[in-house]
Amino acid sequence: MLIASGDALIDFVPTRNVDGREAVMPAVGGSCLNVAIGMARLGAPAGFVGGISTDLFGRMIAEHATASSVDISLAARSDHQTTLAFVRIVAGESQYAFYDAETATRNWTYRRGTIPFDTVEALHVGSTTLVNDQGAAETKALIADARATSTISFDPNCRPNLVKDKPSYLACMAGFAASADLIKMSDVDFAYLFGDEPYPLRASALLGQGTSLVVITRGNNGAVAWHARAGQIEVEAPRVEVADTIGAGDSFQAALLFALHKQQRLARARLDDIGADELRRALSFAANCAGLTCTRPGADPPWSREVNWIS
Repeated sequence: MLIASGDALIDFVPTRNVDGREAVMPAVGGSCLNVAIGMARLGAPAGFVGGISTDLFGRMIAEHATASSVDISLAARSDHQTTLAFVRIVAGESQYAFYDAETATRNWTYRRGTIPFDTVEALHVGSTTLVNDQGAAETKALIADARATSTISFDPNCRPNLVKDKPSYLACMAGFAASADLIKMSDVDFAYLFGDEPYPLRASALLGQGTSLVVITRGNNGAVAWHARAGQIEVEAPRVEVADTIGAGDSFQAALLFALHKQQRLARARLDDIGADELRRALSFAANCAGLTCTRPGADPPWSREVNWIS
């Protein structure tokens, strides 16, 4: 099984009413839940670990995940409220206002001994859960138990408006990066974390500390990856008519993990040995899935019937 652990929430995404005025519509989201949904829709056995409310929005989340074949039996249900995020598109980038105090996600705790990690091929973590101290601590405990048998995937998916102490946050992200086998981040996240540092220099440092694969997505400019054996691989982004970019990075992450899984290259030792052609194929598939997600509003990753993966 492939598991994503972290945030599950409701995005209020921008639209317009019949009079042409700005409006919002609710859509199930949360970076890590999106990754789980993306993997499951493509056909991988996928599960979600995190907090899901029993309120109206929490039921929407649970129903949406289940309809996409995500196993939520390991999620913690509670009567805490659901996290809400209001989205605006500014200069092509999604900007968020979060309402996340005392929510099911914020109050999630890792229940040790409940996850059979010997059956978990990969664990993905990241995003808003890692901004607060409790979420970061619980996720670190989860990784500590998983790492012996599961590949660790990490996407910081930074939300600067939630960060109160940037130096502390940067140190926290560095700690998660040090425990990850696969790191994916957007160019916007990279700039927030590392400023003007050249991509290859930071990728080399991450590979040097034990990470197997580093990927940076760059919107319309495609994606570039670094791997100790396969070297540097660059793929183009597909040309699409963009509705919005919400969930595109999560769709990329889900598709990349799915592709590595299908190639039997997701296990740590097998990921270390991946060849350039295999990696390029996985990255191109991920870019195409992200592009398709951009053609429709909200985080709506593609189903296997919509994309072409040939074994």
